[in-house]
Amino acid sequence: MTETQTTFADLGVEQRFVDRLADQGITHPFPIQQIVLQDALAGRDVLAKSPTGSGKTLAFAIPIMQRLTDDSPTPAALILVPTRELAAQVMDEFRMIAGSDLDITAVYGGVKYGGQEKAVRHARVIVATPGRLEDLADRGIVDLSGLEVLVLDEADRMLDMGFLPQVNAIVRRLPEDRHTMFFSATLDKRVGRMAQRLTNEPVQHEFEPEIDPDEIGNIEHRFIKVTRGSKLNTMLTELGSDRGLALVFCRTKRGVDDLLDEMAREGHEVVALHGDMPQSVRERTLANFDRGKVDILIATDVAARGLDLDDITHVVNYDPPDEATSYTHRVGRTGRAGRTGTAITLVLDDEQRKVGLLARRLGLTDQFAAAGLKMMAPRLLYRSRHRGLPPRRGGRR
Repeated sequence: MTETQTTFADLGVEQRFVDRLADQGITHPFPIQQIVLQDALAGRDVLAKSPTGSGKTLAFAIPIMQRLTDDSPTPAALILVPTRELAAQVMDEFRMIAGSDLDITAVYGGVKYGGQEKAVRHARVIVATPGRLEDLADRGIVDLSGLEVLVLDEADRMLDMGFLPQVNAIVRRLPEDRHTMFFSATLDKRVGRMAQRLTNEPVQHEFEPEIDPDEIGNIEHRFIKVTRGSKLNTMLTELGSDRGLALVFCRTKRGVDDLLDEMAREGHEVVALHGDMPQSVRERTLANFDRGKVDILIATDVAARGLDLDDITHVVNYDPPDEATSYTHRVGRTGRAGRTGTAITLVLDDEQRKVGLLARRLGLTDQFAAAGLKMMAPRLLYRSRHRGLPPRRGGRR
């Protein structure tokens, strides 16, 4: 007997958005969406443990889009994120579903103010890094006093990057009766304090997929501490020349393009895959990689799905994954068909805590410590963990 899969309509998503999702080939919710959507659509504050790559953007984007009306304030919703790459990614996913119906913009540092200042004055939804948004608010460019919805995405990473003062300054500008959704890959003590202060009786959800230890068993796992300036040279030194094909993972499409350009400028022949590439380009790129014409392929997690090549000897986490299943999926591209493989993870100083927790869950604490990295004790805010899909926990308000 075939088990019936939950649909977006079953969770209360309006038909117009169900149709737009279907147009993008999305017909069934990911686990984090299935867990969160009903509570978020009901306007309950949500606190969710949700790793990068789990599909959490739609878990908050759909409730925001479904809530907004022509009478909603400008801005009505704010999504705070730690990096400009994630800001662009979140904005793209919103636009994929909203089309031209919703005025949404992203604001982040590292670029000129002009275009952002103009766009933010009219946006219903703002996706922002804390520093740039605080600056715009201080200058009177954006008024947050009428905001209806606040989302903190990758909250633990914002703490790691030192954004707490800016987040606090922004929150002081917001109304207290807002709807807040809080997503974090970890729920340790300091993240918990932040969540309790910013949410009102949140419904708490955690989804932690099971790990198959066989996926990482025939692989040498190496963690290497790097600085931003030494990252590329360290990777090239580790790869050396006595190897087969190397697959390098970056967190975002922009990260793939930036690394591709940097390596090309230094005379290295590499190819790249990400979701913006036409199928014909993807096929040509994979053919050149498979035949060994180019032996380094840079990719995002999404672009590398379905990649099945036996000659990959090295996988490099240029940007470490945020959760254990992503790690196993990445490194599982090597060590196939009875062969051995090497998995290299480059770790910046502000990534040690997160990668250390990942290494502990994977049983790789010895390899992590061997690199001189600090293994920090996990201090979980919530003891209960749900594996698989827990029953809905509604009415908690």
